[in-house]
Amino acid sequence: MKPASSIRPIQVRLFILLLRGFATAVLLTLLFIFVTAAILLAYSSQEGMMDRLPFVTRLETFYTLHGSWEEIEIILPLLPKGDDEGLWNRSILLDESGNIVIYMGSLGGEQIGQSYTPQPTDTRIPILVEGREVGAFLITGSLYPAIGAIVLGLLSPVFFISIFLAALTIILGLLLMRRFVTPLSEVIAAARALAAGDFSTRIPVSGPDDLRVLSDSFNHMADALERSDTERRNMLADIAHELRTPLTVIRGRLEGIVDGVYPADEGHVVPALEETYLLERLVEDLRLLTLAETRQLPFERRDVDLNDLARHVIDLFRAEAEEKGIRLSLEAEPVSVAAHLDPQRTEQVISNLVANALRYTPEGGNIWVTVRQDSGSALLTVSDNGPGVAEEDIPHLFDRFWRGEKSRSRASGGAGLGLAIARQLVEAQDGSIAARNRSGGGLEVSIQVRKV
Repeated sequence: MKPASSIRPIQVRLFILLLRGFATAVLLTLLFIFVTAAILLAYSSQEGMMDRLPFVTRLETFYTLHGSWEEIEIILPLLPKGDDEGLWNRSILLDESGNIVIYMGSLGGEQIGQSYTPQPTDTRIPILVEGREVGAFLITGSLYPAIGAIVLGLLSPVFFISIFLAALTIILGLLLMRRFVTPLSEVIAAARALAAGDFSTRIPVSGPDDLRVLSDSFNHMADALERSDTERRNMLADIAHELRTPLTVIRGRLEGIVDGVYPADEGHVVPALEETYLLERLVEDLRLLTLAETRQLPFERRDVDLNDLARHVIDLFRAEAEEKGIRLSLEAEPVSVAAHLDPQRTEQVISNLVANALRYTPEGGNIWVTVRQDSGSALLTVSDNGPGVAEEDIPHLFDRFWRGEKSRSRASGGAGLGLAIARQLVEAQDGSIAARNRSGGGLEVSIQVRKV
């Protein structure tokens, strides 16, 4: 978990970003409403717009009920006098003969009853009753102020509703953003800390399901990176340790010869030469392990008999086993056990397992290699009756430079690369390798591959 001081600026930036997104959405919605209304009004005729005015309908209703324009003063209180006052004061009502009934919104004046000649700037709205024109309603002068008033009248409810919805959206957004802003800010801050090399960084799993999955995935990634960094550091330390011992021996021998402490004879040069062989083998093992781990090691796979490979390996180690007083035997199937493998790499795997068993099996012990098969796979097992391995150490058997006892010398424990190389070579050929302690004592390492 990162300090609040490092998360707070990220929270503020994310909060402002999301608030801008909400505001943009609201403004675009309002703009869309206004543009749509403007387009509809622009493509509507002035007469058609006026036809929809409420007082035009009231005039038609009055005439339908009375059959004439007499007693028109009855309806005058019902006609608009408020927001449409400017429009009403420029209006003229004509009867079916074209005579003035209402002039400029009034029933008084000398123009009443006179004939009126419409002007080019007038807007004429027919008053229709049962399909017959019984009069006309005229608006003198420009109609654009009236159109503007109508537009405002139509859009005012939409505007206020939009403002209400915008405010509601922002309030809900502010409440919901806390669920998203805090987890996201923690992920960003943790990612920066991880990039800076703090592999112990973890974040709490909280928020909606998707963010919980993101936080959990981040923590798993941080675990893997921390584990890889630890393995890298341990590997470098192990390599330095493995190289230091032979280099120290070589340096001591050569300095002694140069200083005249040791004579330059075979007895003092051979130990230094043997250490160079050890260095060469260690470097080659490291190169082989690296190529196998990165799947860059070439394999020449073909059908091979695991019985023949196991028998050949046992012949190679028989002399060493007899020298140590260890019985080395093979328990093979009576028929061929064929698998599609690289014979050289597979023989190297079996050799590493047998060599590892010889290293830890006491004098007078037994090592046996078993080859058997079932319906779909072939199984090769190397077993011994040595001391075995502690149960908590079994998962680490195939790790690089691992030894059950850290105090072992290289002579007894090796460099710790044999089993790691074996695992990589087996897995690179689509097989699997596992180890377990035998119930009667000793260790059993099994290789399983697909049978041909």
